Amino acid sequence: MSKVFTITKGLENMGALRTGGQGSVYKGRRIGPIITAVKLLPTPIHSESTEDKNYRNFLNEVEKLKKVNEIPNPNVVKILNSGITESGSFPFIEMEFIEGPDLEELLKPPHEKIFTIKEVIKLADQLACALSHCHKVGVKHGDIKSNNVKFNNNSGNYVLLDFGLSVMSDEQRRSSMRHAGAIEFMAPEQNEGKMLFQTDIYSYGVILYELLAGQVPFPLIDNGETARNNVMLAHLESPVPDLIKLRKQNFPDDWPTRELKVPEWLLQMIARCLEKSPEKRYANGTELHDVIADSSVKEIRVEVVKEIKAAAVPSAPVTVERAYLPMPQGMMQISQSVFAGLMILLVGCMAYSAYSLFRPAQTVVKPVTILPDTARINDSFRQAERQRIIDFRNKRRQTDSLTKDVIGDALKKDKNANPDSAKTDSTGN
Repeated sequence: MSKVFTITKGLENMGALRTGGQGSVYKGRRIGPIITAVKLLPTPIHSESTEDKNYRNFLNEVEKLKKVNEIPNPNVVKILNSGITESGSFPFIEMEFIEGPDLEELLKPPHEKIFTIKEVIKLADQLACALSHCHKVGVKHGDIKSNNVKFNNNSGNYVLLDFGLSVMSDEQRRSSMRHAGAIEFMAPEQNEGKMLFQTDIYSYGVILYELLAGQVPFPLIDNGETARNNVMLAHLESPVPDLIKLRKQNFPDDWPTRELKVPEWLLQMIARCLEKSPEKRYANGTELHDVIADSSVKEIRVEVVKEIKAAAVPSAPVTVERAYLPMPQGMMQISQSVFAGLMILLVGCMAYSAYSLFRPAQTVVKPVTILPDTARINDSFRQAERQRIIDFRNKRRQTDSLTKDVIGDALKKDKNANPDSAKTDSTGN
């Protein structure tokens, strides 16, 4: 691609990525494969002297931008360089080039007109993180819109781009507003050339509204002066249209109905962002980001409580096939028929033992002559009773031993017949 003009030494101009009233973005290439995005501001600076107000303001704002990169943030584009072009004397800011689609592209076919609630919350969190990062070092973006937020294909994060408007003077901003293409995202005070932290908050709210509703609150019908004035007047005076109603109109047929249930905290947050008066909005990105974090935690807590309550309600009995239950380590699995036979045998042995223990002694009573030596008779009776108890205990030991042998033989046979069903512990037992 032929060069349109020279940006600066060592930075090749590869052509315009997009143009607008607030400046143009060009694709640049350093020596080698490094691709960058170069923002050219629309107002030239003819004198690189600190006595020149525009040049002095540019240098001051660039110094603020450098602070943005002192602590890298995954949701803020990296500022690589800045200066004045060799031809045309336009101020420029060189940034990293992000591979991936912007939000404007993600809302067009083949994509749906709206985002899922989960994705909106993800973007809301990451974009608020970006604003918090910038506002902490005193940088106001001033040009937040759909095509200035990209999805980074490499990291999976949303990234805030294009800090060009932040380095303009108030006079330059007022001049550029007359030709700005993204008037649908501009806060009411920007009509006067003002730029506050709350200005970024308003534009942030417009983006979230667009992702949920499928359109911005006050769409631009055409680029005529009348249409532009009507949009700006709507920002100043008109109430924000019902977001949920618009979401229903743009709702895909194959989406689950739960995607219509936008969390109340998210709707309230967007409504506050879109307040006409800057004082009624969140003060800055840090306050906004804190609200998202607190609301998300509360929502998680509510979901956990619901799950706990649901778990406390008795559920219908669940039939579980025994064959699918995991066997504890060190235990052996046997067939149901063998197990039933063993249990019958064991119960029979126990019943016989109990019967033998408690049944009356079957002693044949014969007529005897009562002898006067009763002491001798009592001794004989005691000896006979003692011997009966000894005989019973011996018989019980034999019965128990026999039962164990029978069970052991049955288990061995079943193990040999089903070698895969046996499981041993780590000691090999």
